[in-house]
Amino acid sequence: MPDAPQPSRDDAHDDTLIDGYLGFLRVLKDASPHTLRATAGDLRDLASFLATRAPAPPLDRVDRLDLRAYLASLARRNAARTVSRKLATLRGFFRWLVREGRRETSPMDGITNPRQGRPLPDVLDVDSVLVLLEAPPDDTPAGLRDRALLETLYAAGLRVAELVGLDLDALDLDAGFLRVTGKGRKTREVPIHKRAVRVLSRYLREARPALLGQREPHPAVFLNRRGGRLTDRSVRRVIDETVLRAAATRDVHPHMLRHSFATHLLGSGVDLRVIQELLGHESVGTTQIYTHVGIEHLTQVYDAAHPRAHRRASKGES
Repeated sequence: MPDAPQPSRDDAHDDTLIDGYLGFLRVLKDASPHTLRATAGDLRDLASFLATRAPAPPLDRVDRLDLRAYLASLARRNAARTVSRKLATLRGFFRWLVREGRRETSPMDGITNPRQGRPLPDVLDVDSVLVLLEAPPDDTPAGLRDRALLETLYAAGLRVAELVGLDLDALDLDAGFLRVTGKGRKTREVPIHKRAVRVLSRYLREARPALLGQREPHPAVFLNRRGGRLTDRSVRRVIDETVLRAAATRDVHPHMLRHSFATHLLGSGVDLRVIQELLGHESVGTTQIYTHVGIEHLTQVYDAAHPRAHRRASKGES
């Protein structure tokens, strides 16, 4: 028998369901705080939409018509990529309701994601990266820290959360390796080149003790001015200040250094599966997007340099 919507809603009931699912993700799936916040936002967005329906069903009595109406609303308000992420949240939520015996079936069955073009990641060329890496001053503790964290972000292709989560016992600078804890608490060993090792070693030797001062010892590699662990937001601020100092004309975000790392390795002939391991991607399919970046760059170089490309452009040939 299909799940029939109830004629009225109980907001407290919905809140209980959402809290229960978040607890499931936190305990059994080891979901990150960011994932939990996004999931809660997605489910509350659906609950708010359902409150406008007549009748207005609670979350565990939604039917397919409700969800198709919600999908149409999402498509008007969001890009296809965002809609797909929200639908992934709902699939997990309704599977959990079925598992908990609150529903017989999931209303998401048969609902597909909207088609979307896969956007290419923003990357910097090698020269631009080098300008950024050398922009922070190396004669102050904070400046040397900023230079070390930028070198580490790029040299190891880290996510910002992985960078700020680094502890001292994860470093093996003699061997030139970092032990990184990525998504799903999975760890991987990542090599870093000698230049980054030198800058990071100098930071640990000269700048980090100054930032820590007389405070209690802290396990984090990168410290703020109060001797605590640097945050994601602080890294964003460091990069913004570095862009200003370098007089760069592009908006640079932390993940751009990770994208640049992967693209530059691919352009140097490193095997795609090696890059997959370094980035901590579950599937090589995720890493393959960098091949498209390489092809786009190759086309730009061809059009800029090939004499026949110039002749076609000057003659207006197709």
